[in-house]
Amino acid sequence: MSITGILLVLTTAGLTMAANLMMRGGIDSGGGYAPQSLVEVAAAFLRLLGTPLFAAGFVLYFVASLVWLRVVASEPLSVAYPVLVSLTFTLITAGAVLFFHEPLSVRKVVGLAVILGGILLVSMEKTVP
Repeated sequence: MSITGILLVLTTAGLTMAANLMMRGGIDSGGGYAPQSLVEVAAAFLRLLGTPLFAAGFVLYFVASLVWLRVVASEPLSVAYPVLVSLTFTLITAGAVLFFHEPLSVRKVVGLAVILGGILLVSMEKTVP
């Protein structure tokens, strides 16, 4: 991956993390999200869009998607996507622990390390004979 590609993936991961944490905060402050039908999905979503934190997170997620499109257009997807997923996975987990006080057990840390190690192996550019 190019330096520009790495910076764009880092930007996408950071924006995606912030967007997810903001949407979660907006859902929490907006009374939750548990629709039971398709009509309720639309109504609940519109209600959440009225929550500033959720709306900002939703827009930020869209911005992250625009940045990601640039990566898709210019970098090897088989490398860039695993890097994005691993970064986003790690950042969102850390944010959820810090901001929402979600538990972080040794088991979860080991699981994260195994997943990240697997992603690293799969995304390595050079093939091993």
